[in-house]
Amino acid sequence: MPAESLAAAPPPRRDGVRLLVGRQGAGEVSHHAFRELPVLLRAGDVLVVNTSRTLPAAVDGSLGGEPVVVHFSTRRDDGRWVVEVRDPDGRGSTVRRAGGPAGAVVRLAGGEQLALDEPLDPCGDRLWVASPSMADPVRHLHRHGRPIRYAYTERDQPLAAHQTVFATASPDGAGSAEMPSAGRPFTAPLVTELVSRGVQIAPIVLHTGVASAEAYEPPYAEPYAVPAATAWQVNAARAAGGRVVAVGTTAVRALESAADRRGVVRPARGWTELVITPERGVRAVDGLLTGLHEPEASHLLMLRAVSGDRLLERVYAEALQHRYLWHEFGDVNLLLP
Repeated sequence: MPAESLAAAPPPRRDGVRLLVGRQGAGEVSHHAFRELPVLLRAGDVLVVNTSRTLPAAVDGSLGGEPVVVHFSTRRDDGRWVVEVRDPDGRGSTVRRAGGPAGAVVRLAGGEQLALDEPLDPCGDRLWVASPSMADPVRHLHRHGRPIRYAYTERDQPLAAHQTVFATASPDGAGSAEMPSAGRPFTAPLVTELVSRGVQIAPIVLHTGVASAEAYEPPYAEPYAVPAATAWQVNAARAAGGRVVAVGTTAVRALESAADRRGVVRPARGWTELVITPERGVRAVDGLLTGLHEPEASHLLMLRAVSGDRLLERVYAEALQHRYLWHEFGDVNLLLP
């Protein structure tokens, strides 16, 4: 990716980003401001949004006497965490390092420790299952952590910059290691306008783990929940001819995990390992609002499943030609049937 195509900082206004729209049926691509979204959707459409809050998931530590940064990714049911240990790059961000070894102990800020038990994938070394010494790791994150930052951004941002307008607190304090960023451009006035025009908003929860910023691996198991009210809204909208538009790839993963072969969505919660590919296709989702993804990103398989290859190639050619901005603070792309 050209360096000038990477969004290095949030825009002055959340809804000040651009919106690139691709329509599969017409094969059309058009350019808009994000604030035009309400007129691009129809009464009866449903926007499915992820309400997971972003955690300050990056914590300083040391391993073998060397400084490291731990990215807390996912809390497992047994109380252990999936983590990624990275090296500071000297400019406020981090670079990939080989994980482990098993039994190593990371000393964390605040005097706590993290024991690296085993790799999440026996064939990989990036993500590790680890046992934290603290009774409440989420509280530790809020006391000592900061939002995860990658090298394409120019500086740390406050946690508020990494929350969407849809974010709500989970009863158990759980959240996402990285922001469900497709929801970031939304503002309360824009949501009000959408609702006033008859567009419905339906929540799901999926606590997303860390991205594979260098490895571009497929997503691993993540906790999710699709409430009964959302399942009802989605099924009713589709029966009435409305479109179901997922806000972000996390919303697609949750909704498709709760759908049967006919696309009927049931209330569901648990862990999903679903990877959506063009061969599998989508069953409950008609459209997708998402950021722009790098060529190696596994998310592109999901986008191909939603839009088809021909439209996606046109969309990304337009995005490059018109210098759209990539990543969590960048521009967004709406794929419609």
